Amino acid sequence: MINRSHPVPSDVVPRELDGVSPGGESSVAASSEAASAEAIAWEMARAADNRKGSNIVLLEVGEVSYLADYFAIATGFSRAQVRAISDEILERIEQEFGRLPRNISGQGDASWVLLDYGDVVAHVMLPEEREFYDLEAFWGHASRIDYVPELA
Repeated sequence: MINRSHPVPSDVVPRELDGVSPGGESSVAASSEAASAEAIAWEMARAADNRKGSNIVLLEVGEVSYLADYFAIATGFSRAQVRAISDEILERIEQEFGRLPRNISGQGDASWVLLDYGDVVAHVMLPEEREFYDLEAFWGHASRIDYVPELA
């Protein structure tokens, strides 16, 4: 297992959108084909951090599984926070990359919300679920990147 801890690399920041109207709507959407899985995973991490998610981790599972290229995992400390984090991820990925998830699971209960974008999967969990299911240990052979927020 490779364990890296570093701030967001500048080369995976989403493309800026041209042609933004005065109302804030973009006339040019980022292509889902052009958006790399890595860039989407980092944007998920930033979105989780924006909603005060904790223990944010990216797992590079593409080398060890055909399920996805990346998992983004974050902890929320209440069901409301888990929903807020998952909503922020949904909004950011649609806004920045023009993509919607293929599947969403767990929004009703909000103890573990899964957002499946195909090549990237976000897992937002309460601490109890995160500890019990321990995805990081299950996928321990995948490279792990501990998200470190950029200091402003």
